[in-house]
Amino acid sequence: MTSSSDGTGTGPSSAPIIRDDLLRNGNPRPSGDGSTDRGAAEGDGDPLLEGLNPQQLEAVVSRTGALLIVAGAGSGKTRVLTHRIASLIQNREAWPSQILAITFTNKAASEMRERVEALLGSRAEGMWISTFHSACVRILRREAEKFGFAQGFTIYDSADSRVVLKRIIKSLDADVLGFTPANASARISTLKNELADAESFARTANFSDPNEAAFVEIFRQYQRTLRAANAFDFDDLISQTVFLFRAFPDVADVYRRRFRHVLVDEYQDTNHAQYALIRELVRAPEPDADALTGIVRPGDEAASLTVVGDSDQSIYAFRGADIRNITEFERDFPGAQVILLEQNYRSTQNILSAANAVISNNFDRKDKKLWTADGDGEQIVGYTGYSGHDEAQFVADEIDRLHRDGLEYGQVAVFYRTNAQTRALEEIFIRQAIPYRIMGGTKFYERAEIKDAMAYLTAVANPADELALRRILNTPKRGIGPATETGLSRFAEDNGISFREAMRRAADLGLGPKVTGAIRSLSALLDEAAEQVAEGKVSEVLQHLMSGSGLITTLRTSRDPQDEARAENVEELIAVVKEYQKNNPDSGLIDFLTETALVAAADDLDDASGTVSLMTLHTAKGLEYDTVFLTGVEEDLLPHRMSANEPGGPAEERRLFYVGITRARKRLFISLAMTRAQFGETAVAMPSRYLQEIPAELIDWRQSPGTATSRGGTQPRALNAQRGGFGSSGSLANRPLTEKRDWPNRVTNQVRDNGDLELEAGDRIEHTDFGQGRVVQVTGVGTKRIAHVQFDTAGAKKLLIKIAPITKL
Repeated sequence: MTSSSDGTGTGPSSAPIIRDDLLRNGNPRPSGDGSTDRGAAEGDGDPLLEGLNPQQLEAVVSRTGALLIVAGAGSGKTRVLTHRIASLIQNREAWPSQILAITFTNKAASEMRERVEALLGSRAEGMWISTFHSACVRILRREAEKFGFAQGFTIYDSADSRVVLKRIIKSLDADVLGFTPANASARISTLKNELADAESFARTANFSDPNEAAFVEIFRQYQRTLRAANAFDFDDLISQTVFLFRAFPDVADVYRRRFRHVLVDEYQDTNHAQYALIRELVRAPEPDADALTGIVRPGDEAASLTVVGDSDQSIYAFRGADIRNITEFERDFPGAQVILLEQNYRSTQNILSAANAVISNNFDRKDKKLWTADGDGEQIVGYTGYSGHDEAQFVADEIDRLHRDGLEYGQVAVFYRTNAQTRALEEIFIRQAIPYRIMGGTKFYERAEIKDAMAYLTAVANPADELALRRILNTPKRGIGPATETGLSRFAEDNGISFREAMRRAADLGLGPKVTGAIRSLSALLDEAAEQVAEGKVSEVLQHLMSGSGLITTLRTSRDPQDEARAENVEELIAVVKEYQKNNPDSGLIDFLTETALVAAADDLDDASGTVSLMTLHTAKGLEYDTVFLTGVEEDLLPHRMSANEPGGPAEERRLFYVGITRARKRLFISLAMTRAQFGETAVAMPSRYLQEIPAELIDWRQSPGTATSRGGTQPRALNAQRGGFGSSGSLANRPLTEKRDWPNRVTNQVRDNGDLELEAGDRIEHTDFGQGRVVQVTGVGTKRIAHVQFDTAGAKKLLIKIAPITKL
């Protein structure tokens, strides 16, 4: 049996094969993501089916036309996907080239590919396992010329798009209407994800509204700029592929016949454009001539579709993700089979029970209950601090204690809803010498010097890319100012030539010998590099560009100490190119630029072993740690105050809380503060409504020393029968929580209220934890009055008068 080189020839039949005989009863206990050495189910001696629990096994062997695998957190979905792919190939139901598996990050795609190759060896070669963007780029590189783009098109990231939009907004004076590169870019991205282009949007726009009319022109000019530069932005990669399939049905049929099995991971995160792409790929191809004779050829029927996801983990609505894609899957694909994966191989039962209790309050979901065979585990620890710093001190003290007990820092993560919450954590971590790393910071390919070097390569690969040319025109400094750059652009426009050609004709602009010489020298350097591309290696081209431009020399000789590190980064890029060519000897400059553009856009996180990981809850998606601290679980933070204005906002915030809980393997700490500094002011904070949804017996609630009973003997007051109230509170700075104490087992719902206590400069007060001190000044009004106090032994402090545990002497 043979196949054509592109996988579109005859191949194994994809007719459904139901293997119910392989299903087994009982509750196997795999470890990790489902691999097992503990009483696992076996599939008739087939090594691909060993170690799977009954639901995983069914998901691997089922052959229905449309299959939805509802994979709860930690239920082994990657194992199921990879074994399903391997099963199709091993059983000769598909050639590797007939399989398209799509996920969202390069890291996830690489892991999936490596696992299948580990199962099948060389038999796995030829599969398309990639991100949405990578798959679309491969298609567009082959087909883009059909709608006027060259194969060497550039891919603009969000920063590149904002540079283009900044120039357009300035040229149209649209900034006076409130347009910024950021808000224009966000709106254009939203429209493209809904498959609306500039002209279709213009047909429905209200041109009597000056803002709407201005946006239409911004959108139009932005698209014209991209086309002139032979460039796509990231949203274009998917939307233009959909438009390609719809405009050229014969092209769409080529890919429909090629891909007989389409598998999509994290389906709950797909937006409308991604959903439309999948629908286009799994449509039945148009009948060919053989259909008239009654002969049915392989590939005439629609491809099978397998999607894996979990509506409970849909947290990217702000990026355009549409939860209806997964909740309405059975309506979109009548007769679809649904399999629930509920056995969890990551977390303890106490953690899972808390997660189940929280998420059960959402209604737009498939009902399921995560469970584990590995026992209840430790009780969840809840903590109520007086302030954000107090909370941070608790987190630091607990990490210190756990580390002394043998826990590696790399197995600890601290989650928060907003980046502003990191300040207190960082201050305390630095003071206590806890190594940490904020995840999701500036990545390698986003650094300015790397983007400069990449712009040189882009200018060689795609001479039409004006953005890249303008970036390197005066980098490093060549005495070419903004006026000259604008003059070149206008000269190109007036003469109907490219910016690159305008550089070659710089002598015609009357710019003066020094500036003209600098431009022509750069132009010659790019021409030399272009000749090298066909002859030499990409690494040699980059070295020639960096040497000839003087970029590395300028960084090396700079007096700015940070420029030495920047020079090392550029040299690291050269090493990256060499490594890429070693691993991909047949690839050229365009392949390298494509690879790096897609890597730069991925959500992959750098390795942070040996350090505590700090990150937002959105960043935490897909990760897991032995110990997790979920901080700031308060109203207006989680749920975020803006969520009340969005349809389904509180439900999505609950899913975000659920995702945070289910990242923890062994230990989970949930914390909040009584007061928190926001926007330069200290405000009363209230516990999140989601805390009420966790059964009380699952959490050991603790408070700052002094919150259970103040020195005056005041007990906390309860708002309701389920939860008690805040008491007075104090700092943990000098009283680390490193041993078990008798804390009240309740989440606090009410704060201390000092009523209309009046204080003025000179008054003496006593604080529950800081002792006695003198009021220096009082600022603010009403409930936001703050006392600036110099304590006799604790130093200077700022206290919110209304709720601070203080007594006037």
